[in-house]
Amino acid sequence: MSQYNVAIVGATGLVGETLISLLEDREFPVSSLIPLASERSQNKHVQFKGQDIKIQVLNDFNFTGVDFAFFSAGALVSEQFVPTAVKAGAIVIDNTSQFRYQDHIPLVIPEVNPDALINFSSTNIIANPNCSTIQMLVALQPIHQIAKITKINVSTYQSISGAGRKTLDIFNQQLISDEYPNSDDPMLFAHNVIPQIGEFDENGHALEEMKLVWETQKIFNDQEIRVNATAVRVPVRFGHAEAVSIQTEKPIAVNEINCLLQSSAGIKVLPDNESYPLPIIHGEGTDDVFVGRIRKDLTTENGINLWIVADNIRKGAALNSIQIAELLIKSYI
Repeated sequence: MSQYNVAIVGATGLVGETLISLLEDREFPVSSLIPLASERSQNKHVQFKGQDIKIQVLNDFNFTGVDFAFFSAGALVSEQFVPTAVKAGAIVIDNTSQFRYQDHIPLVIPEVNPDALINFSSTNIIANPNCSTIQMLVALQPIHQIAKITKINVSTYQSISGAGRKTLDIFNQQLISDEYPNSDDPMLFAHNVIPQIGEFDENGHALEEMKLVWETQKIFNDQEIRVNATAVRVPVRFGHAEAVSIQTEKPIAVNEINCLLQSSAGIKVLPDNESYPLPIIHGEGTDDVFVGRIRKDLTTENGINLWIVADNIRKGAALNSIQIAELLIKSYI
């Protein structure tokens, strides 16, 4: 097996740290690992396969010789440095929103649309979808293939870690504070539920909600599929949950859905209504998408309700990125 030089941009973030851990756990064929971050981290180190590797400063780095570059340091960083990495010959897998909505950039979930990678070499950039999109579409793809989903209503219950390490630290401090946090504080995450993730669009929807619309249509290659989303930040450290209602073109029985999902890669079904996925159990340190509470929608013809939980840092970000690289190695390079 060939070995690859791998750069991690944003190596000190939650996703970057998980990328490094998963590369080792999954025995990804790494020849050399190059952790990259800002100047604030230049004296820090990461551990990889028993080695203590010093973090290099991104601004000073030359990507020549890098085979894979995983970016997870924010859209502005990707905007500035991804073209440089590509020009130096690297394949970039970008975990930000910077390239997701460009038609010529593949937006890929390996369990859902692996064929989107066919023409990746025209840009050498592959976009990783948003965490909430990934877990939803992994769960819905088997149903979509059989009965064609025409409409999706989803409410997300997204953990604090999805906003990054700084926000997670704020949340942890709020939890242990002797004083109840100021209820007027827009950064009040403890004991609170916030129905806004991202800036509001002119249509009244927040950016996180529109991501679910745009990304579902692109990944399913269906501009006609209707998606209505409400994205909510909840006081949970890790693990996103989603209440999803779908409408299909033709009827499909709950038992058939159970069988479909149970036999699909990357999905675990908890079919008993007395046992259902929970972020604290199924959304931290896990690699699968967990589905439960599958039932008929009582208000809509051909309607089905599902409850979906996944680790937003692993499958929602780092793991999906590595799976893309693994698929590229297996089938495209």
